Amino acid sequence: MPDAALAAMPAFPVSVFAAALLLYLLLRLVLRGEGNGWQRALVGLAAMQSLIVAGTQHYGIEALRPVQPVTATLVPAAAYLAFLASAVRPIDPARDWVHLGGPVFTAFCLAFAPATLDAVIVLVFLAYGGVMLLALRGGEDALPRIRLESGGPSLTAWRLLALLLIGSALSDLAITLADLAGAMAWRGAIVSLTSSLLMLALGLAGLERAGDEPQGEAAEDDARPETPAADAATLEADRALVARARAVLTAQKLAADPDLTLARLARRLGVPAKALSAAVNRAEGHNVSQFVNAVRVEAACADLATGAPVTQAMLDAGFRTKSNFNREFRRLTGLSPTEWRAKGAPPATGETPPRP
Repeated sequence: MPDAALAAMPAFPVSVFAAALLLYLLLRLVLRGEGNGWQRALVGLAAMQSLIVAGTQHYGIEALRPVQPVTATLVPAAAYLAFLASAVRPIDPARDWVHLGGPVFTAFCLAFAPATLDAVIVLVFLAYGGVMLLALRGGEDALPRIRLESGGPSLTAWRLLALLLIGSALSDLAITLADLAGAMAWRGAIVSLTSSLLMLALGLAGLERAGDEPQGEAAEDDARPETPAADAATLEADRALVARARAVLTAQKLAADPDLTLARLARRLGVPAKALSAAVNRAEGHNVSQFVNAVRVEAACADLATGAPVTQAMLDAGFRTKSNFNREFRRLTGLSPTEWRAKGAPPATGETPPRP
């Protein structure tokens, strides 16, 4: 091929690479039957947006320019809905239709007030990022649909996504400032790089394993349970509920299920998730994830005491990853599993440590 023709060809943009990776992630979700519909929709939308950015910024496809701002505001709405479906509650169309407001208003501004588009997109991304951070402020007990075995990492992943939504809004501000400063040459690079990073993050969020709650189930209240000082009668009731939970976790081997969620455990006990979370906080001094993982560590200690390999004890107890297992084991025993077995430590007593 002549050098002139090669020079005329646009370089392979980062956003096309991001789209290809996202489509691979989407195919992986579908083939493995993982994730819920909202997670898959998020990954697919992120791939589509990456291609749209590539089409407008690198290949000059003018027909896509009016589409880009509308689909851009679909992204944070889809991210928030995927977060709700994966970590908080089932999606309720009667309640959640309002999330179409951002894209519809963006389309209105595109037709009648195009000068406002930049500000609208920034505000939409900031709003969803801020709302997600507020929803996450309650910690693991505010996310009844995430796996209890990986509450900490899940919490971190969703917080990172919320911060990236806010960061995307700030990048749009940087683009506006670049335009005002006359540095138009930087616009395409900023748009391509920041959007690609955000789309990849959204795709990875789509891989976050969701809870297995039925989509038709009544939505859980996503507020963090209040845990005021309890009177003697309340504390006694809390201890009775926690004892029932421990019995279910051990006798029915529910703790051995690595996909166990707060919502599912509460449903098995016939109580609201908020009530169970509050009872564990008052009676045990820590959250439900720590309580369940303590039961799992007890089971792992019993297996290790019989000579079982560390990996087998980890899996049988309900842990999926060694990092979570080692962290929780050390939190409860002060030792790694290997150190614990080497010292001939006795099986765990069933008591969990107080809140730090």
